[in-house]
Amino acid sequence: MSRVICDMAMSLDGFVAGPNQSLDNPFGEGENGRLTRWMVDEPELHKAEIEAITAAGAFIMGRNMFGPGRGAWDLEWSGWWGEQPPYHAPVFVLTHHEREPLPMKGGTTFTFVTGGPEEALRLAREAAGDRDVAIAGGGMTVNQYLAAGLIDELRLHVAPVLLGRGERLFDGLADIDLEPLGEPSRTALVTHLTYRPVR
Repeated sequence: MSRVICDMAMSLDGFVAGPNQSLDNPFGEGENGRLTRWMVDEPELHKAEIEAITAAGAFIMGRNMFGPGRGAWDLEWSGWWGEQPPYHAPVFVLTHHEREPLPMKGGTTFTFVTGGPEEALRLAREAAGDRDVAIAGGGMTVNQYLAAGLIDELRLHVAPVLLGRGERLFDGLADIDLEPLGEPSRTALVTHLTYRPVR
């Protein structure tokens, strides 16, 4: 069976997004690209980590990560990434509102799942075959999968910044130990840490 992995960029104080996500602030107010600056300013130094983020055979994300809308769908909205999203694989979007699958250029198809996290994982495993399934975010979605004990490997990319408020990873979670895997690597812009969650 494929592994379930997760990559999350986060601040030193544990936030993966600022508050009030919107069309103008996809990662919330105050984030301003600070969590992922390492990907833009030092791509060659982090080539392996960047490639690993999109190497899965299928992805799962929450509605907040797919777009800023709430409630009924704006059918004109097709994600933050333009006509060719970076996933190049099936992406299952958790939502309470039904929507037909949305095929995009480059092999990405967004499928909207109303049956909850376990249903999305079942569909993603079927789509991924022997390849990994990646929980792509946001923080609330990752926390749901961590709470259910469904993530096999958690890769954190910790930026040396403080956001102070917003969406926090591990919020409300308890009784989970994180077993380190491999050695951390770092530059001035980020520290990469890998863990196996243990309940």
